[in-house]
Amino acid sequence: MSRAVSASAVAQPAHSQAGPVSHSRLQSIDALRGLIIVFMLLDHVRETFFLHRQVTDPMDVGSTSLDLFLSRTLAHFCAPLFVFLTGLSAFLYGQRHSGTADVARFLFIRGLVLIALELTLVNFAWTFQLPPSVIYLQVIWAIGLSMIALAVLVTLPRGLLAVLGMAIIGGHNLLDGVHFAAKSWMHIPWAILHDRGWIEVSEGLRLRTSYPVLPWIGVIAVGYAAGPWFAKGVKSDKREMNLIAWGFGLLALFLALRGFNGYGEKPWVAGATTTNTLMSLLNITKYPPSLLFISFTLGLGLLMLAWLERGADKRWVKPLVTFGAAPMFFYLLHLYVLKVLYLIAVVLWGRNQGTYFGFDSVWALWVCAAALTVALFPAVRGFAKLKARRRDITWLKYF
Repeated sequence: MSRAVSASAVAQPAHSQAGPVSHSRLQSIDALRGLIIVFMLLDHVRETFFLHRQVTDPMDVGSTSLDLFLSRTLAHFCAPLFVFLTGLSAFLYGQRHSGTADVARFLFIRGLVLIALELTLVNFAWTFQLPPSVIYLQVIWAIGLSMIALAVLVTLPRGLLAVLGMAIIGGHNLLDGVHFAAKSWMHIPWAILHDRGWIEVSEGLRLRTSYPVLPWIGVIAVGYAAGPWFAKGVKSDKREMNLIAWGFGLLALFLALRGFNGYGEKPWVAGATTTNTLMSLLNITKYPPSLLFISFTLGLGLLMLAWLERGADKRWVKPLVTFGAAPMFFYLLHLYVLKVLYLIAVVLWGRNQGTYFGFDSVWALWVCAAALTVALFPAVRGFAKLKARRRDITWLKYF
């Protein structure tokens, strides 16, 4: 099988460039991306059909059931791993082209494309409002800005880039207490970088900075610095050793810091049951992602990547590779499908959960997500094959 890796609109699938590469290292990247796409689908089903039981950030363990807590926690892996894999894929793209200049140009253009998609097709899929009164600057926006930032940073030596990325991830929580009033000239840049909030554009339009971008710049930088682990010629056992060592190291960091019950996180408390205590321990902050959030999700993510690499040729991994081969296409497709399904449900059954239509139980979310995974697979597979067959169509590479 011919495979190579580059970054895409979200993170370019591993098969998008021609070349005689058959290593499991590349299928494992697509497979991990495909796995977190399924997690993302589950969370977006929740955000569509469980609006009557919203969760906070971090969650309120006392009022959140275990099944809902687990569903939301699975979704925590999506953004960190998408961003990390984007940085990793950018490094591998550079290996097949003319170095950092090409990588910087590649990242800058694709970052702008992502931002444009977030402001238009993605936001419309969430709101179905034209012209919009609110634009939500979410994960696609954050990845786009992170790619533009990385376009500037790729000229740094790899070691310095890794240190800078880790410093941002580890140190940004020191800025949690910094806020700026709406009239301050720093309000808008700080809302974009670190302080989740609202930007008033006009009387009829507001922007919601749902994903403050500063820590994600650290994650994409670390992903790029990890690129040599997957470089052509690196032995798989050495790559797995790096993935496992850093994975367990990050989890150890998470446990150590969580034990101190401080720094960037709401303190955990011992609950009435062991389950409640574990839920409190794992109840971490995503907006913006704390050091503990990133260390936990990236730690397990690296271990999953090592595991998928060992099983890259397994039959059950192939569908995940397919989903990971067309990430932006799937992202847009599932958002519009969910919105249409919700509108149909309201027409057929009305609003059965107060002002919303919704499922009565969390297990229904899982059933719906599983059904949609199967239903959307043929379309994603067809689009992935089209991308591989028609490399002469430039716009296809963005999806």
